[in-house]
Amino acid sequence: MTSNSSLTLNNPTHLWLEIPEVELERSWQQQPFSTPNRSWVAYLNRLTLTAFLPWLSEEHGANAKPYPKGAALPSIWEFVNGTAISFGNTKMVLIPTEALDIDEFRVPQEWIDIPNWVADYYVAVQVNVEEGCIRIWGYTTHAQLKNQATYDAFDKAYCLDSEELISNLSILWLSRQLCPDVITRAEVAPIQELPLLQAQNLIQRLGNPNVIMPRTQIPFTTWGALLQHGGWRQRLYEQRQGQQQWSVSEWLQNGVSDFAQRFGWATIDTQAFAGARGSNVAETLPTIARRLTINSQQCELRVLPQSNINSRIWRFELRALPGELLATGVKLRLLTEDLQPFEGNEVEVRSSRESIYLEVALGEAPEGLVWVIEPTPDNFELEILYF
Repeated sequence: MTSNSSLTLNNPTHLWLEIPEVELERSWQQQPFSTPNRSWVAYLNRLTLTAFLPWLSEEHGANAKPYPKGAALPSIWEFVNGTAISFGNTKMVLIPTEALDIDEFRVPQEWIDIPNWVADYYVAVQVNVEEGCIRIWGYTTHAQLKNQATYDAFDKAYCLDSEELISNLSILWLSRQLCPDVITRAEVAPIQELPLLQAQNLIQRLGNPNVIMPRTQIPFTTWGALLQHGGWRQRLYEQRQGQQQWSVSEWLQNGVSDFAQRFGWATIDTQAFAGARGSNVAETLPTIARRLTINSQQCELRVLPQSNINSRIWRFELRALPGELLATGVKLRLLTEDLQPFEGNEVEVRSSRESIYLEVALGEAPEGLVWVIEPTPDNFELEILYF
């Protein structure tokens, strides 16, 4: 293959966007990563976002947001290059590189074969840090990558010749208008969920920062199953930074961890009546809470011990903000760490009310719980809360 970099350097169909100067420094001062290489990958992805999202909003009125939510992005960049964004019913993955050679577009397998990571469009981005700009030099669809790209088993990536890309991003918007029903995604085989013990062993093993490329150490189906579980992916990322798992008991005693604060968790004080039923003696209960947006309505999820932390009886409460009511049909569900249901794990709003709650009694051994709400809150990502 002959290089066509010189031919495309001034290609008028490519989109050039300026990186705000303040972001060149600010984007570097972010969360920690296990190696300098992963820090640099995250830096290129942040610069791409800060240049591309404002243009997308201004030119196309698209209210695009990172997917999953911004706080979860470091747990992706620790392992995989690329950033997904969503707007409306469309999902797009930006794949940045600082390489000068753009003969080939390489997309990590995770973005193609993990079902809940699949997007409609994949955009090739060249980042020039010294010049403070990015160049969008082409795009393609998931269907084209899956059906026409070459698979590199060593690097676990799908590779497409640059000549197969559409170099003018404007064509993407035109095609969406003229052919709104065009198929952009190919079928992807489901990935079987991992047993809890296997996942815990993998997190312990791959959480060692001395394992430089964990994505290449195990079969892809196993790796994909670990990453598609947002709670396990976050735990693996934090373990590689030497951070503790998300322990609610520790948060209530020592304060919410920095990592959890980025997801919106904070401690608050709530009051409940102590003693026998009908008692008018109120006590303050330690509580953690985070704000959620469900169908444009602001709500609050609270987690608190029923009496004290040592009782091992915990209450999950979903509340509307003062003066509002939860809509009929809203559900709060609890699952085990490996996403299994259990008896009495769900409650539903039957008629509009201020709050709904679940109480769960845990055994002596440490346990992890996952909360799920329907309809799905904005920017939802699975979390594991440990007790």
